[in-house]
Amino acid sequence: MRSLLFVTVLLIGLVFGSCNSEPTLQKYFVENTEKKDFIAFDISSSILNIDKAKLSAAQADALNSFDKMNVLAFKLNDKNKAQFEAERAKVNLILKDSIYQQLMKFGSGKEGASVSYVGADDHINEFVFFVNKKDAGFAIVRVLGKDMNPTNIMNVVSVLKDSKIDLAQLKPLQELIKK
Repeated sequence: MRSLLFVTVLLIGLVFGSCNSEPTLQKYFVENTEKKDFIAFDISSSILNIDKAKLSAAQADALNSFDKMNVLAFKLNDKNKAQFEAERAKVNLILKDSIYQQLMKFGSGKEGASVSYVGADDHINEFVFFVNKKDAGFAIVRVLGKDMNPTNIMNVVSVLKDSKIDLAQLKPLQELIKK
C-alpha cells in the first residue's frame, strides 16, 4: 500500500513539476494569433524560389539550416494604446529570459529593434527579431531552423538577393504596412 502511495505521489510530482508556466515566445504567438489587434502568419523556405543548382556549398548549407519564419505583428490604433503598452511589456519580459541571448539592440525601449537567438553560438535553433515603433505597433519575427549560425544567416541574406520571392506569402505583411 505504501509503495502504491509513493508511486502515485511521485507521478503527480513529475506531472506538475514538468509543467512550465514560464512565458515563452511560442506560447505568446499561440495565445495571440487569433486576436483582432494582431496579424500572424508563417513564411516557409519555399518562398525563396531558388534554383538550388546555382547555389554555392555554403549557401546550400545555410538554406538547409533554415526552416521557416513566424511573424506576429500588433497594429497600433487610437483605441488600443493601453493594450499596445501591455503587450510590448510582455514581449520585453519574455525576451529578458536567459534562454534568449541578445546579439544587437537599436534605439530605445520605447522604439527600436533587437536581435536575439536561442541555442549555442554555432547551433542556433531560433533567431528573434523584435521591432517596435510607438506610433505604429510592433512585430516579432522568429526565424526557425536547426544548427544555424550567424554565417548561415548572412549566406541566406545573399541568397535572398538572387531569389524570386513569392510575394503572395507576404500579403498579410503588406496589408499591415498599408494601414
